[in-house]
Amino acid sequence: MIPLPFNHRSTPILSSEKIDIRYVATLARLALTDDEVARFGAQLGDLLEHVDALAKLDVSAVAATAQVVESRNVERDDILAPSLDREVVLAQAPARQGAFFRVPRIIAE
Repeated sequence: MIPLPFNHRSTPILSSEKIDIRYVATLARLALTDDEVARFGAQLGDLLEHVDALAKLDVSAVAATAQVVESRNVERDDILAPSLDREVVLAQAPARQGAFFRVPRIIAE
């Protein structure tokens, strides 16, 4: 088991009263109404209470995991198969440049 760089028991408990909802909204470039500030503040408080409850759980007997379900690649054999003729396909393209499709620029130079 990999040791954590901190003891989860010593993690400070966050409180929604200590978080300035308007300041966080400004950082996120969100314009919130007074009603939204009150609603989101209450929701954040509920979330932080849940996180605090999770932090109090004894997980010393739980092995560290990177993910909860097995991850595996699904592979198939790479079999050469007939394909479309390049010239037939490019002849149907709205624009082409040599042997390639020409598409509108999406990134400025």
